[in-house]
Amino acid sequence: MNNRHRRQSGRPRLKRHICFNPRVNYFKPRGVPMCELEVVELTTEEIEALRLKNIVGLDQNECAKRMKTSQSTLQRILLSACTKVTEALINGKAIKIIN
Repeated sequence: MNNRHRRQSGRPRLKRHICFNPRVNYFKPRGVPMCELEVVELTTEEIEALRLKNIVGLDQNECAKRMKTSQSTLQRILLSACTKVTEALINGKAIKIIN
């Protein structure tokens, strides 16, 4: 079977509603050259979830409504984002924000 006719398994990924576009897309530990650092990648939807929850101060249900997703999906996005940020901070890794 041709690859372009192959069926995808599962549901297609929904487009989240993101109202924030970060001006900076890299953060790194001071004094360490980029070439020596491992990079942790955060998606814009993870950044938006962190922003709404921690900066705007919304509860998870309101964050989920604003991002047009379910509360359980928002919880998974927040958990993933917090894990990545914590890994970068504790282990001295750079953070790259991707689309």
